[in-house]
Amino acid sequence: MAKRKTAYVCSDCGAEYPRWQGQCGDCNAWNTITEFVVSPASAKATGPRMGYAGQTKAEVQTLNKIDLQALPRFSSGFKELDRVLGGGIVPGAAMLIGGSPGAGKSTLLLQTMCFLATEQAALYVTGEESLQQVALRASRLGLPTDQLQLLAETNIETICDIALQVKPKIMVIDSIQVMHVADVQSAPGSVSQVRESAAYLTRFAKQNHIAMFLVGHVTKDGSLAGPKVLEHCIDCSMMLEGESDSRYRTLRGQKNRFGAVNELGVFAMTGGGLKEVKNPSAIFLSRDEQPSPGSVVMVTWEGTRPLLVEIQALVDYSQMANPRRIAVGLEQNRLSMLLAIMHRHGNVQMNDQDVFANVVGGVKVSETGADLALLLAMISSFKNQVLAQELIVFGEVGLAGEIRPVPNGTERLTEAAKHGFKKAIVPFANKPKQAVAGMQVIGVKRLSEALEAI
Repeated sequence: MAKRKTAYVCSDCGAEYPRWQGQCGDCNAWNTITEFVVSPASAKATGPRMGYAGQTKAEVQTLNKIDLQALPRFSSGFKELDRVLGGGIVPGAAMLIGGSPGAGKSTLLLQTMCFLATEQAALYVTGEESLQQVALRASRLGLPTDQLQLLAETNIETICDIALQVKPKIMVIDSIQVMHVADVQSAPGSVSQVRESAAYLTRFAKQNHIAMFLVGHVTKDGSLAGPKVLEHCIDCSMMLEGESDSRYRTLRGQKNRFGAVNELGVFAMTGGGLKEVKNPSAIFLSRDEQPSPGSVVMVTWEGTRPLLVEIQALVDYSQMANPRRIAVGLEQNRLSMLLAIMHRHGNVQMNDQDVFANVVGGVKVSETGADLALLLAMISSFKNQVLAQELIVFGEVGLAGEIRPVPNGTERLTEAAKHGFKKAIVPFANKPKQAVAGMQVIGVKRLSEALEAI
């Protein structure tokens, strides 16, 4: 009997080590290195590894001889999903969709597959539910059930053999954590099984030009479960986010080889499944009729479109020796940096104040264009001064107190004008040369100018 070969892989970054150790030397994470069983190099295992990118015979070509014909995308039936995918589904693409339990991953894909099954062959593979459970959900959602083909199986080789007979154009694997490869001697869900299963399915999708959706679980901290190489080998990675007490779900693209990253799609969870939200800015701007201090609206840029969100701040006297700094939907470290800038260049000191910042609606704003809006919201709450309801703000704040421009300034102002905003405080470099109809645009270069403008 051949001796079993093992390696040790970091589940965060994918680095490999000959023996176990407590800390990963590449990403410095602790207790993330797990045992990985190396499958024996047999003829059965070696065969599928040929032609990983869809080519059965390797050949060298120059760039000018490569066919640049556009890939024939097709619609998923959801415009919001097509937006995140970069314009539609690409044949042969391996797409990973993750999310917390109950977010709606299976519901979204079941609705998509039932729609696509009316036009082309589609196969839904479930490893966590029975066929009856999937059929009951489809019946409850009122979906067409006469075309979609279902399969309950967890063995990767068996799934691919059946798919060769059915010849689908699109497949769903729900989920990758319960699938297993027979040659790998470890339990389903382990690093080795997830790694080999994803690689096997990706090769199969590219060689047969099948668009494939892989469903992935998430860990307690919200990141995708499994080794980091799982995200490296697929073409598109998406995350379906949403609080358990909210009916809205956001689908955010994290990686896309066929389109822009950081695209955002918004859905509403209803009794009939997930419904598209055509005007996301409207749901995030349900403001109180009575104006209150510490509230301001900003325009953030998500992928290829602007999105209006409300930023709230609450500044109150602290009873603690170390005042709290809490940011929800914003970067925590950037909040502390903006407080230091406000003290140094705005002559506003909040050393004895608790500061709470929140983005309404559960949206996560990661761009620096929210700096100026957050600063004005904190000053509004600190001085108990109400900002105008028709005011829109965006801009990056530098450490020297300067207001730096952000990309797509004109498009942001145009979107704000469509929603009835009459006044805007923006970086001077983002002030448009031609006036925006119905809006007063104030361009500022320094933080002091922004404080005077309000």
